[in-house]
Amino acid sequence: MSDELQTSRLYEVASEGSGQRLDRYLAEQEPELSRSYLQKLIREGRVLADGKPAKAGTKLAAGMKILLDIPEAKEPEILPEDLPLDVLYEDQDVILINKPKGMVVHPAAGHDTGTLVNALLFHCRGELSGINGILRPGIVHRIDKDTTGVLIACKNDKAHNIVAEQLKDHTITRRYRAIVCGNLKDDEGTVDAPIGRHPTDRKRMAVVRTGGKRAVTHYRVLERFGAYTYVECRLETGRTHQIRVHMASIGHPLLGDEIYGRGKAPFHLEGQTLHAMVFGFLHPATGEYMEFEAPLPEYFEELLRKLRKSGGRQ
Repeated sequence: MSDELQTSRLYEVASEGSGQRLDRYLAEQEPELSRSYLQKLIREGRVLADGKPAKAGTKLAAGMKILLDIPEAKEPEILPEDLPLDVLYEDQDVILINKPKGMVVHPAAGHDTGTLVNALLFHCRGELSGINGILRPGIVHRIDKDTTGVLIACKNDKAHNIVAEQLKDHTITRRYRAIVCGNLKDDEGTVDAPIGRHPTDRKRMAVVRTGGKRAVTHYRVLERFGAYTYVECRLETGRTHQIRVHMASIGHPLLGDEIYGRGKAPFHLEGQTLHAMVFGFLHPATGEYMEFEAPLPEYFEELLRKLRKSGGRQ
C-alpha cells in the first residue's frame, strides 16, 4: 500500500455474511461507495481478508476479518463553464438563480462538471464566497437535482455569513409548489417531525425517533385532482429532503419521487414534482427585505393541465 493518507475500516463477518462475495459484502457495509469503486480498491490490494489480499469474488466465512483501506479523496479542480443561467437578481453581494430540473447544485462524486457551481464560477468570474470550500463556492443552501426553482448564492464571505444566519434562525421565506399522491384529508396542516439518516439506508433520510433534527413543514392545498393534490409547502426549517420526507411520512409522497414515492413514476416524469417558487430574505448589505419568485417550469404547468383535464387519471 502507498504512503498516501487513507482511512482504514475493519469488519468481522457475521454469520449472515457467510458465503457472500467480498465485493457485495463491502457494498452493503459502505452504501455510499459504489460497487465498481470498491472493486477497484480490491484490485489495488487495498482489501485484506484475514491479513491477505483478496479478490472481488472471494467467498466469505463467518468470523473472517476484512480490512478496507480507503484513500483520502483529493478535491478536484472545479473549472468555470459557460452554461446558461436564468438569473432572477444579481448585485455585488448576491445572485439568485432559477435552477432548472436535472442540474446538480455543486460538484460531488460523479458530478464534477455541468453543475450550478461550474456555471456560477464562469458567470461571476470567480467572485464567490469561500466559506464552504472549493467544491461549494458561494453556496449557502441547496436544492435537489430534480427540484427546480429559486436558489441564492453569495459573492463574498460577509454576505454568506449574514444569509446563513438567517437560514439558521428560520427567518427566510421559502415556499414550494408540489404535487403529491393521494387526496389530502385537510386543506392545510403542519408536519413537525425530526429528520435524520434512515437507519438502514444511508442514502435516504427519514422521520426518526432519536438522533434527528427538528423539522417543520407547513402545507396548504391549492387544488385537488382525486388521485393527486397540488399543494404549497412552506419551510420553517431546512433539512435534507425535508418536504419529500415529510409528505411521504403522512402517506402522500411527491408525485415522481423515485426514492420516497410509490414505485415507478407515472406521466413519464424525471424525479419529484417539486418547485422552489418563492425565496425572501433581508439583503446582507442594505437590510431591505427582498422576495423573488420563479415561475413554474413548463413540465409542471403541462402536468397540471393534464390533471385538470383528466381529473387525476393517467
